Amino acid sequence: MAVHGYVLIEAEVGRARAISEGISKLSNPDARIVAVDTVTGPYDVIVQLEAEDLDRLGRCITDVLQRVEGVERTTTCLAVRS
Repeated sequence: MAVHGYVLIEAEVGRARAISEGISKLSNPDARIVAVDTVTGPYDVIVQLEAEDLDRLGRCITDVLQRVEGVERTTTCLAVRS
């Protein structure tokens, strides 16, 4: 069963659009980027990810998303099902 997560990104001022565009072009063997949205509010970009397991999801976040220029901080929310 796949793991789904939402990564809430706080960006450097004026970098949200560039971050969204950059992430949209990324490819990673650990996780699939399902959606990337530039948003308003306390976060600037929200990325929806899907991976085979939590370890792969985590690697994508720490090794790929957090290294995109302009990303200051991330918060990850895992999707749960009842």
